[in-house]
Amino acid sequence: MASPFTVRQFFARRGPLERAHPNYEFRRGQLEMALAIEAALAEKRHQIVEAGTGTGKTLAYLAPAILSGRRVVISTGTKNLQEQLYFKDIPFLNGIFEGGIKACYMKGRSNYACRQKIYDAEREPVLSGLTEVSDFSIIREWEKTSETGDRSSIPNLPDGSTAWAKLDARADLCTGQKCPSFDRCFITLMHQRAQESDIIIVNHHLFFADLAVREGEFGAILPDYSAVIFDEAHELEEVAGQYFGFGISSNQMEDLRRDALAVARRKNLLSRDLEQMLRLLAEHAERFFALFPEQEGRSGFTKQQEFLERHSEAYRRLLSALELLETHLSLLKDAPEEIAPLVRRLRQQRETLDAYMKGGDPDYVYWVERRGRNLALQATPVNVSALLREKVFSEIPTVVLTSATLAVGGNFDYVKARLGLDGARELIVPSHYDYANQALLYVPAHLPDVRSEAFLSAAAEEVREVLAHSRGRAFVLFTSYQQMRQIHDRVAPRLDYPVLLQGTAPQRVLLDQFRSTPHSVLFATSSFWQGVDVQGEQLSCVIIDRLPFAVPSDPVVEARVKAIQASGGNAFYEYQVPQAAIALKQGFGRLIRSSSDRGVLVLLDNRILRAGYGRVFLNSLPPYRLTTRVEDVERFFNEEALPEPSPGG
Repeated sequence: MASPFTVRQFFARRGPLERAHPNYEFRRGQLEMALAIEAALAEKRHQIVEAGTGTGKTLAYLAPAILSGRRVVISTGTKNLQEQLYFKDIPFLNGIFEGGIKACYMKGRSNYACRQKIYDAEREPVLSGLTEVSDFSIIREWEKTSETGDRSSIPNLPDGSTAWAKLDARADLCTGQKCPSFDRCFITLMHQRAQESDIIIVNHHLFFADLAVREGEFGAILPDYSAVIFDEAHELEEVAGQYFGFGISSNQMEDLRRDALAVARRKNLLSRDLEQMLRLLAEHAERFFALFPEQEGRSGFTKQQEFLERHSEAYRRLLSALELLETHLSLLKDAPEEIAPLVRRLRQQRETLDAYMKGGDPDYVYWVERRGRNLALQATPVNVSALLREKVFSEIPTVVLTSATLAVGGNFDYVKARLGLDGARELIVPSHYDYANQALLYVPAHLPDVRSEAFLSAAAEEVREVLAHSRGRAFVLFTSYQQMRQIHDRVAPRLDYPVLLQGTAPQRVLLDQFRSTPHSVLFATSSFWQGVDVQGEQLSCVIIDRLPFAVPSDPVVEARVKAIQASGGNAFYEYQVPQAAIALKQGFGRLIRSSSDRGVLVLLDNRILRAGYGRVFLNSLPPYRLTTRVEDVERFFNEEALPEPSPGG
């Protein structure tokens, strides 16, 4: 689009941004980042940028994207960030750019209502119980006026609404263009808006879901684009692994059986034969999935051949039940349109199960995960770098990776190796926050090693003492649920401050309670390590129990470690330490969120001082003041003089 100004002019003192924003503060790092992205878009090359907290990176990539005249996809780490971009940042910029900005946001199908399902639910027995009927009335009234069909725009629908799960637009029962409501479908309207937009805001899950289906029978989710900007790019390896892998679960199979039964009842197709087939599918699936390990959590699964030799009959019966049901439904005369997606799902589940049980692909790690009654069989690429190089970096002219946490020890070697990114230009933009005066890093050198039995009680006492000095106002973050609960149970009864515990309420509710309750303390795990923003003195302390190394026995981690070792590399320093350093930066990044924030960061794991690899962590963190004395913490919170910086800290 034609514009009366350039990127440099946009961010300049007394430029369009300053005139539009009363509190605008010129930041040299923000301009430097914006110019680097402008050049990458113009020259059709890749760029990687670490932008420290407070840089203003959102505007630093939005402005050059808008001015580029190209269709640019912005991919974020979370749906919350998507909504911030679309409902806050884009409207603000709309007032600056002549002619406005053609922008839209796209989420996964389960975030949108299916109008046809809503209409059908008024005539057919879909809902059960007074709660679902009540939720349905809310959804039905909202649908009449909603422009997007996005669930997040329903303010009074409970988070766990089972009615919504029966009315959303997932593709499982979608009949596509044959649907009577296709022209008014919220998914159709979303695609139309995307075709008309220059800026398309998605999340990483939707972006990689699009890559995964582009070569399939349903084609692309996103329209063609020439550039993508990944915000929160440190999450790409994990998300890409999910979508380049494959899997099947007992819940998926039960959902398919339940959907088939519901469609058959609504459409008067439920014969005695079909009822028998559905019953057999449920029985054979239950028997088959019960043959896998009973322990909760994830574990590797490499002995497919041995498993099949012992349980071949159970496996064959499950495959036969899937195939028989697929054949029966596909041969129905004058079948309603809802039958076609059921047949497709049956075929996909049968083929996925067959591929998993054959196993043997050395490029994948095979594992099982049991959570409650659900058992998932999953295969994940050991290394996504070749896949990303082929499908992303070689295909898309411009790819920008940005995050506050991408560099390890001052370079991008780790993230480039893990993601297969070659030849990109690199930029590190330091935060403009005064970390030396705003933050203190406290590592209690006297604590026992985190791996010893004595650590737990000593750490609990240390947490209690620090919280007394901080007067609450803290996140206490853990690398495991077990340790969270153990230390919480020791500390909470002895605190004079309100205590919140992850798992007792949804994350959004806990955050609202934390923000609104003076001097509160939140005990939490990984889901609060990133994407959580609490500004001001309400959050004045972040305590982390240990260096956040990934669990070495996790099957995906274990497979990646073995792959690096097999190629002659040092997995600990090339993979495990850098991964943990980025995670630690994310956790500590919760504390200083504005130039007026002050606070103490506490790491109870003193290996960062004792072990040789600790220097990698320290060199990756912002320039905090470092102390090993709790008296300095007390002085900091009493606003007394800070200690002198320790050498190299």
